[in-house]
Amino acid sequence: MPGPAGSTNRLPPPLRHHKGTLLSVEATTTPPVQGKATDPYTPLRLPQYRLFTAGRNLSGFADAIQSVAVSWELYARTQDNLVVAYVGLSQAAPILLFALPAGHLADRMPRKLVSVTAQTTFSVFTLLLALLSAFHGPVPLFYLCLFCAMTARAFGNPARASIMPQIVPKENLASAISWDTSIRRIAVMTGAAVGGYLLEFTSKLGSKLPVAIHPIVATGAKGPLHKVVAVGRPAFPFVVYVLAGCIGLSCAWLLSKLQLNEERSTKREPVTWAALAAGIHYVRGTNIILATITLDLLAVLFGGAVSLLPVYASDILHTGAGSLGLMRSAGSFGALLTALLMTHMPPVRRPGQAMLIAVAGFGVATIVFGYSHSLPVALVALALIGALDMISVVVRQTLIQTLTPNEMRGRVNAINAIFVNSSNEIGGIESGVVSKYTNPVFSVVSGGIGCLLVVAFAAIKWPALRNYDSTAPGAHNPEQASNLT
Repeated sequence: MPGPAGSTNRLPPPLRHHKGTLLSVEATTTPPVQGKATDPYTPLRLPQYRLFTAGRNLSGFADAIQSVAVSWELYARTQDNLVVAYVGLSQAAPILLFALPAGHLADRMPRKLVSVTAQTTFSVFTLLLALLSAFHGPVPLFYLCLFCAMTARAFGNPARASIMPQIVPKENLASAISWDTSIRRIAVMTGAAVGGYLLEFTSKLGSKLPVAIHPIVATGAKGPLHKVVAVGRPAFPFVVYVLAGCIGLSCAWLLSKLQLNEERSTKREPVTWAALAAGIHYVRGTNIILATITLDLLAVLFGGAVSLLPVYASDILHTGAGSLGLMRSAGSFGALLTALLMTHMPPVRRPGQAMLIAVAGFGVATIVFGYSHSLPVALVALALIGALDMISVVVRQTLIQTLTPNEMRGRVNAINAIFVNSSNEIGGIESGVVSKYTNPVFSVVSGGIGCLLVVAFAAIKWPALRNYDSTAPGAHNPEQASNLT
């Protein structure tokens, strides 16, 4: 299949001419019938959707458990704010390095095979983190394991994100995305809380573990950590990593049970720069997708308050690991309520306007969190951050899945991963560096102000984002959407 770079047209020929067996362009781009109510619970009645979302979101549960443990352990061992930056760099670099070949692989190889292999590899490196934690391996090896785990995730994300439109009818796609996001927020919310409380619970395991396994304690003292008399309570994060790794392997098994027609994704295409960059050309040629991805990227980049939660829990709010898990889950709680509401609402008529308002509110809530000095205020602000971010996520994902043909979804989702998935980690780098050389409050508050500036920039730069009407004729047609200015 020739890529867009080899054509004088702005859109690849398959977008106009293909009528394949998996999902035709007409099926992808035909808008839902306006005014016709659809049952919001239809996706949940589809066996393949239930299997897919169970495997995908149990993985999110395991990731949240691991994320709480690794951020807490590395900060406890080093007492260095730059740990946040190093963790973010270890996780962002693979997405930036491998997203283009990963997207091409998702459009060339069976997506189920790619997803299962990536999930299995990610889980293996999580179990390796458990070994490093149990025997106090060098901190740089933690970053290496995170890099390798995220390399696997970088290859798996485009393939996994491209599966949903193959198993859900187009008229139920927006509802399916909202349900999937709701379930993922439940998974992340409970995973963060479980991770935090497991760190507290494992302090009781000291007398039952081998002598070679030493506790991790939050202390600024120098020297071998296990020889330090700790002020804080000890914990054994390796238990958390083991649980996360085992859950991750079960997710790979669930995904392996999917039954997909993979004829399109196994179509052979030469590995050329034009093929790898096809997603870039498509996104650049579709202003609505470009605007939503860029807005989300910059907002998350500047509004990376979540990455500094270990610092806030320890040094500003003076709470323990259990409260860290609660703080990590607060945003997911707000996002969950919003996503559940959106599953029962009709499609937003002007999604661009809704996204601009949501990102502006995201910035304001980030500023409130930055100035908070009590746990209740911080939790409310984090819940609002999650709720407003959810509106942005659902709008962006629905537009990308609707306006992209099946044979291009892997590469377009890879570009989406570069912009969005890596922005969390890069935002962590930015937050860690700024807090290191100023202070955590300035880092968070300035990020919130940056979000507000981003909204003003996007509203001026892309008037199509403000004016996009999902009920207008041709609004779901990629060729017409790409011509909006």
